Amino acid sequence: MFNIYNRRYTGSKYKLRDWIRDLIRNNCEGNSFFDVFAGTGVVTEYMLKDYENYIINDFLYSNEIIYKGFFLQENYNMDKLMQMVEEYNSINKMNLGENYVSINFGDKYFNRNDAKLIGKIREDLESKIKKSMINSKEYYILLASLLFSIDKIANTCGHYDAYRRIDNIESRFKYELILPKTINKNQTIEIYREDANVLVKRVKTDIAFIDPPYNSRQYSRFYHVLENITKWEKPELYGTALKPKEENMSEYCRSSAPKIFKDLINNLDAKYVVVTYNNTYNSKSSASKNKITLDEIKSILNEKGETKIFDKPYKFFNAGKTELKNHREYVFITKVKSNG
Repeated sequence: MFNIYNRRYTGSKYKLRDWIRDLIRNNCEGNSFFDVFAGTGVVTEYMLKDYENYIINDFLYSNEIIYKGFFLQENYNMDKLMQMVEEYNSINKMNLGENYVSINFGDKYFNRNDAKLIGKIREDLESKIKKSMINSKEYYILLASLLFSIDKIANTCGHYDAYRRIDNIESRFKYELILPKTINKNQTIEIYREDANVLVKRVKTDIAFIDPPYNSRQYSRFYHVLENITKWEKPELYGTALKPKEENMSEYCRSSAPKIFKDLINNLDAKYVVVTYNNTYNSKSSASKNKITLDEIKSILNEKGETKIFDKPYKFFNAGKTELKNHREYVFITKVKSNG
């Protein structure tokens, strides 16, 4: 079964989670935790025993489904889900007809027969939820499981900006379930898929954890295949990478990023603000260069309150040609000034 960290995801904080958690526990106080740009969700998952109330947010449709699959505290029948998985895996892929996934992504991102089965499962899940054969929690678990199963075997270097040009892609797809999390009855978790700058104006928290994108790489484009299969609107696709028309584009990946970040921090209602940052501003790749500099982060946070800075060496995830020497990861922890 898949754990929430079993994904290939640019910028994942999985390998830094011990360090981040220790810094937060030693420098922050409170009972509520807001993961503003949650990405994989691994930070919230790792801190589930530390607080009473959680808010988790990301603007990707696929990430929202994954959070609901893992974290939404609603009833589900695991025996029924296991039986469905067994039935799906027993299907003879060779006998399946073509579908949206195989026509567009077969022999590119996936083996063609694997793509046929992926499309078959996705269509069947949509049918079952519409016919009330599965409840919403079961649907989220099954769809999140499909996304994890896809990501495990995709013919990519870790994201979906392009597929690897190879012949005779091996058939490796196997549908496996995620392992949902159970939280205590005295805990709550709210799940959102919203523009962070809008959401922060409506919520209040003790600790806000902020790990936004800092370069021009748009996550909605990096993970367009997963987004497409999640939404299941079957749009027309364009270009070599087979992407839909642009949507869900982040201002944090544009030159306006410093202004947008300052607006976010100014509108946060939190006692502590924790911001992660890495020094890709020295990257040779223009797409990897930071849109917000280290000094801009410092200045914006210092206006919010007393800020401590922690850093450590860290090997940067590299799915392309980016070379970063002496790369460091930073954590800023700001104790917010009292309005009184």
